[in-house]
Amino acid sequence: MQLSDFDFPLPPERIAQHPIEPRDAARLLHVTAEALHDRGVRDVPKLLRPGDLMVVNDTKVIPARLTGRLRRPGSAPEEGAKIELTLHMRLDSADGACRWRAFARPAKKLEAGSDIAFKAGFLCRVEAKHEAGEVTLAFPMSDEAFARALAEQGSMPLPPYIKRKAAEASDHHDYQTVFADKEGAVAAPTAGLHFTPALLAALEEAGIGLARLTLHVGAGTFLPVKTEDVSRHRMHSEIGIIEEETANRINQARAAGGRIVAVGTTPLRLLESAAEDDGQVKPFHGETDLFILPGYRFKAIDLLVTNFHLPKSTLFMLVSAFSGLDRMKTAYAHAIEERYRFFSYGDACLLERSESAP
Repeated sequence: MQLSDFDFPLPPERIAQHPIEPRDAARLLHVTAEALHDRGVRDVPKLLRPGDLMVVNDTKVIPARLTGRLRRPGSAPEEGAKIELTLHMRLDSADGACRWRAFARPAKKLEAGSDIAFKAGFLCRVEAKHEAGEVTLAFPMSDEAFARALAEQGSMPLPPYIKRKAAEASDHHDYQTVFADKEGAVAAPTAGLHFTPALLAALEEAGIGLARLTLHVGAGTFLPVKTEDVSRHRMHSEIGIIEEETANRINQARAAGGRIVAVGTTPLRLLESAAEDDGQVKPFHGETDLFILPGYRFKAIDLLVTNFHLPKSTLFMLVSAFSGLDRMKTAYAHAIEERYRFFSYGDACLLERSESAP
């Protein structure tokens, strides 16, 4: 398939710059095989069935954006070129250093062995350069010391379509889900942003279960697809964890006739990575770079709660694989006409899986 197949016109004013309050007051477009239904996020308990199981991502966004200066031998730290870093994957520590993969800008000024200095003696060394502005960094400190320094000097890595120079104080709360627990993401699993304690209580009262997994969303989620032949696009790996207890709950719910509802594309991708051909989900701890395009056969997921995604993005490709490209283009055209709010701080969809997609 071609990249142009996943394009659609989107007026800039449809892109939400701040979330609605309260979170569960967001609108919800219910996309079924037969029709489109305009509803609200608070209607989700009525749209599901007792025995269904919602699976959420409990990753927590870290302040993963850092600004420092290239430090050359014999020069003062403030004299070096300004370097902006977005951390996106934690690597194994060794030799007393904390290591990360990151995107650097401008990467052309960096080479293996370059030092980048931040404030108060905080620094890192470039261990390797990769394609597309990606680098491997070593911070000469323990994980605990690094976490403290990042909390003091890092900023929240808002998506590029949120048009402000830096994260606002409110973003440190707004860009975390109610499920946020395990630190490591550099982007929020945004479908979870709509959930509130009141909505969770309503789901429990309706007999709908809740299970948690962890996928540390990486900055690669912001990268555009640059190849016209979309099958040539390379997804960046992300770290995911499904505990045995969670896998058992999912398999038991399905065996009892319940449907598995992914709250967001990140639980969907991790569950599909961990699922056997018969739909049984296995415990998982490792990396996934699963790229889902129309024609993919879903094994583990029956319904999907998700936000509205960018034209020509891997996420729009995923929802098109799940519910059908024509149906999703029709749904998005309807959402634009009805003034739904798009992207991370926007409204949501409840998608039913198409057995005939694309």
